[in-house]
Amino acid sequence: MFHTLFSKLTAGLFPAVSRKEQTMKFLIVGLGNIGDEYQHTRHNIGFDIIDTFAESVHAEWQDKRYGFVAKCRVKSAEMVLLKPSTYMNLSGNAVRYWLQQEKIPVENMLVLVDDLNLPFGKIRIRKAGSNGGHNGLGHIQSVLGTDNYARVRFGIGNEYTRGTQINFVLGEWSDQEKEQMGARLKVAAEVIPSFCLQGVDRTMNLYNNK
Repeated sequence: MFHTLFSKLTAGLFPAVSRKEQTMKFLIVGLGNIGDEYQHTRHNIGFDIIDTFAESVHAEWQDKRYGFVAKCRVKSAEMVLLKPSTYMNLSGNAVRYWLQQEKIPVENMLVLVDDLNLPFGKIRIRKAGSNGGHNGLGHIQSVLGTDNYARVRFGIGNEYTRGTQINFVLGEWSDQEKEQMGARLKVAAEVIPSFCLQGVDRTMNLYNNK
């Protein structure tokens, strides 16, 4: 069902590609931690978003250096999808390697990440900025030496008591959140082709209020 909706979306929003139009390559990074104990937890929403998109375009994951990688193309955009296997706090190592390996400029990178400061399911796209205390973004910034890259922040809320932040972030979604998750993941996944085909400014206008 998502693939049908995605096909309609891309057909309606993005114009047909001219044969003369140059293909551009992008790195799409979903942040998370590998291992069954982290699967589908709040901190792994980056993995879930990129998995949702990969499924919609029938991209197949392969176990590669520093992460799981899948490749696909939507119109003029050639995408390298990455789920780092370095664990969250060393995400920058995987990002740097695949940017260099695929010869992708940092301005053509989009990072998908969780955000404690946003209500559940709220999407906030930024073209640059601080890491906001997120260890994955912090390591990417440290390794690359810049925070000038686009990111999609997916709100996980902050419904936790003092001293329980780590357990909350690494915990599972509530039953109510799980009921809404499919719809929110679909919207977040739509950001990926929009970023690649329409640019970050247009994508911010389209999705920051959804």
